[in-house]
Amino acid sequence: MIEDIIKIENIKFKYDKEDSVFAVDGVNLNIKQGEFTAIIGHNGSGKSTLAKLINSILLPTEGKIYVKGMDTTDDSKLWDIRQTAGMVFQNPDNQLVATIVEEDIAFGPENQGVESSEIRKRVDDALNAVGMYEYRKRPPHMLSGGQKQRIAIAGILALNSDCIILDEPTAMLDPSGRKEVMETLRKLKEKGKTILLITHYMDEAVQADRVVIMDKGNIKLDGTPKEVFRNIDEIKKFGLDVPQVTELAQYYRREGTGGFVMSIKAENIKYIYSEGTPFKTVALDDINMEIKEGDFLGIIGHTGSGKSTLIQLLNGLEKPTEGTINVDGTTVGEDKKKLSKIRQTVGLVFQYPEYQLFEETVAKDVAFGPLNLKLSQDEIDKRVKESLELVGFNYKKIKDVSPFDLSGGQKRRVAIAGVLAMKPSYLVLDEPTAGLDPAGRNELFAQIKLLHERANVTVILISHSMEDIAKLVNRVIVLYKGKIHMQGTPKEIYAQAEELEKIGLGVPQVAQITNELRKRGFDIKQDIITVEEAKEEILREVRRRHV
Repeated sequence: MIEDIIKIENIKFKYDKEDSVFAVDGVNLNIKQGEFTAIIGHNGSGKSTLAKLINSILLPTEGKIYVKGMDTTDDSKLWDIRQTAGMVFQNPDNQLVATIVEEDIAFGPENQGVESSEIRKRVDDALNAVGMYEYRKRPPHMLSGGQKQRIAIAGILALNSDCIILDEPTAMLDPSGRKEVMETLRKLKEKGKTILLITHYMDEAVQADRVVIMDKGNIKLDGTPKEVFRNIDEIKKFGLDVPQVTELAQYYRREGTGGFVMSIKAENIKYIYSEGTPFKTVALDDINMEIKEGDFLGIIGHTGSGKSTLIQLLNGLEKPTEGTINVDGTTVGEDKKKLSKIRQTVGLVFQYPEYQLFEETVAKDVAFGPLNLKLSQDEIDKRVKESLELVGFNYKKIKDVSPFDLSGGQKRRVAIAGVLAMKPSYLVLDEPTAGLDPAGRNELFAQIKLLHERANVTVILISHSMEDIAKLVNRVIVLYKGKIHMQGTPKEIYAQAEELEKIGLGVPQVAQITNELRKRGFDIKQDIITVEEAKEEILREVRRRHV
């Protein structure tokens, strides 16, 4: 079970006892181990004060804060708390104390009385974690702002901090420096560190798992970036902006398209192969569905159920025998002139897309689509760089490499980058991990998940892997003999294990295990579909049995 590393219980704080206004006024907030939380708010909203309260720089006027179970008002735990939840401030120069980078990072552990061999290990590990090992012998004053801030973060890591609190760490940095710091935080989050980021930058906040908005010392909104930033009007009342793409999307929803919401709709779709011949086959029969902006949809079904046919209809590669496909207000096939635009909007990645790679370098291959759109060279170069970075590549390192020298998973990511360079709103993937080993599959799915979360790409995924569908998507459509047999959340679908088995499908292995345990008398929930859920539930039941 994931524990709360920080628990904030009805905290109030004012700087002067005579003040009538609290800087922080009745805040309740729990932060889980490994969570990346962004706290945003206008100047004076209380966010920086809250950070200092967590780190014991300030003590609450009322209420309690616990850091890994330690009360922040307990003087005997002060250094343990600051070691557990290390703090990085706006100006890295204020935190750098030595004349050599590695000496600066060693400063904290030395003051803790850590043995020299352990200090050496911590310094090297911290520098590697922030990508600054090669600068270990440099004077800090010769580094860029972004590099200095990464050194400040490394100093916290050398204290073995589980949680890193950052108070406007990019406020004094240029865009390049900001990007360096955010990339460092992303990597630390992947390694299990808890990140608490205070920022004014909306594009930084959207990279977090969770966004908390403060105003007048209170928490006003709390949720995922998508949940929070859809409240555009409310956020602006707090004196804040929203990500530009979010504001633009809302404008087109309200004004530009007459209230129309972006989506793909299939209405009364029938598709017949070899009609009028003895080989006539009904591949799809009376399909009605809607894919909304922001969806991560999984489509499953046995071989021949109609999955691949359906997705080819979505971008006009095939035309339905009956019914209509509508993409963002345009009916597919109604106007041939709009067909190329629809195919840019709905990017389709087939099985084994790497077989489509043909250019001598990765950059040229990804540029092929944009080149055919007659775009300027600057725009093409920009799209190639953005697309390769979106699928997790270092542009400078990969751009001149031959695609045929890459691993299977890397080739597939390059092929997906080629589709992304066309700027699709919807990314359709037909068995994208077929033939990949576990490492390649995990690598690819991690990038697809990031695309959905950070680039706001709507994803439609066809897969035979019940485990992958369970981990990734938020909605599932089950096709059987050309019809929609079921649809719902993964939990709703996989709860119907017997029905899925009847139509030639299964459920994730972990669901099979928990189903069997239930049959044997274990009191375990029915809707478990991931290993993490199973661990927690089985442990709970074992403990209950031993009470």
